[in-house]
Amino acid sequence: MAELLPLEMLTYILSFLPLSDQKEASLVCWAWYCAAQNALREINVQYNIPVSSASLPTIKNLGLRRISCISLTNLDGSTTSHQVLQSVAYHLGPHLQSLSLGGGSPTEASFVALILGCPALRTLDLSGCNSLFTSGTLLVQPEMAQRVRHALSGLCELNLAGLRDLGDLSFNRLSSCVPSLERLSLAYCHLTFQLGPAQGSVSPQDSSTSQLSFHNLLQFVKERAGRLRALDLSGTGLPPEALQALGQVAGLQLQELSLHSCRDLSTEAVVTLCRQQPGLTSLDLSGCSELTDGALLAVSRGLQHLRQLSLGKLQRLTDMGCTALGGLWELQILDMAECCLVTGQGLAQALGSLCRAPPRLTTLRLAYCSSLKVLQFPQLRKLSLSLLPELTDIGLVAVARGCRSLERLSLSHCSHLTDEGLAQAAESWPRLQHLDLSSCSQLTEQTLDIIRRACKQLRVLDVAMCPGINMAAVRSFQDQLPQVTCVQCRFVGGADLTLTL
Repeated sequence: MAELLPLEMLTYILSFLPLSDQKEASLVCWAWYCAAQNALREINVQYNIPVSSASLPTIKNLGLRRISCISLTNLDGSTTSHQVLQSVAYHLGPHLQSLSLGGGSPTEASFVALILGCPALRTLDLSGCNSLFTSGTLLVQPEMAQRVRHALSGLCELNLAGLRDLGDLSFNRLSSCVPSLERLSLAYCHLTFQLGPAQGSVSPQDSSTSQLSFHNLLQFVKERAGRLRALDLSGTGLPPEALQALGQVAGLQLQELSLHSCRDLSTEAVVTLCRQQPGLTSLDLSGCSELTDGALLAVSRGLQHLRQLSLGKLQRLTDMGCTALGGLWELQILDMAECCLVTGQGLAQALGSLCRAPPRLTTLRLAYCSSLKVLQFPQLRKLSLSLLPELTDIGLVAVARGCRSLERLSLSHCSHLTDEGLAQAAESWPRLQHLDLSSCSQLTEQTLDIIRRACKQLRVLDVAMCPGINMAAVRSFQDQLPQVTCVQCRFVGGADLTLTL
């Protein structure tokens, strides 16, 4: 009967299955094989290809399947790398939409040749590719720049993170070749700032071949304000005055902004940002160590449509600031890992799980928060409670009963958890697929029996450094639950072994 369904419908149905199940489904019949191949070509499936002569046949086969998303590793200036890039351009280039060369060292000539062979690119990752920018001559020839501009006319996302040699001129030449750019990452690039005589102004500078100036970046943002939607300036040392200048650009309506580890940012700067960019749906302020409760209050009042918020390592944040989170009704992903003054009880009250209908949270990270009481989020799928030494069996059971849709759970280094507590909690986890119990020192092989009976959907389990679990129990667990594809069990019973099917 399934063979009579249209190919498009079969493809849609199979796209909901895990990758391993899609491979199994492809063996049923020819129709399912074709549908599975289509599902495997989804844009969010990235194929990692090591650069070696042995990869050439694989690249050809992937080309026949019209794979659209790849990452090349171990790329350098060798003849082999040049051959691999030529093969990628020939076999994959016409339909390639996402390409990552992150951390590679391609030559300028081989890079340009590759780009010219990939006219459908939507995403390009050049993070850490310093070899392309060391000389400062990339795309210096107008004719070649024009050809590259034509090839990259549809590029929407560009990752230039970690480029120590990126200068104004190189950035301007490359950015001029991507007229449709919507998302830009300059994370951990060396940005230079020169404040003007008036407080909050940034003075112009001549374009530099060796340095990337904030003034030059600001000019780029002004020119692309109508199209630019996401910006990552993490680790650039962005000062408050620069953030204010960025936020007030006319016509700029950012949806995503990452300022991770910009330690000089002040609470006042975040308050101003929230007034300037009210349309933000994703904001990362992790590691901005000067921020206080006032910043979170401004986020809650000014960013009503926020869906993703990262506040990790904000050591001045307290439960009082967390009360503001109750106003973010569209929030889906929240990271508060290592906020040492935040307690689980205060967070639960803030998010409404004790007094009103909970928000639509799907992912919550509370690693190394000081304590945990009660959490009730029926739609939560991912939860990290690692490094919570005060988490007891009672707390775990309460969390389990309030979060029954969990698919991924991390409990590593929760040393007070026992088999009894896990037995009661596991009854609420029928959907669990990934479970991390590493360094839970009181757990024994009885835990494996509990998981085997209660968590039928489990795929990945980590019991590394659990002294009460031995290798015989791990092997028995694998035999009785064959759908578990990976069990991490390093230093279990004195052994160092990882079982992977």
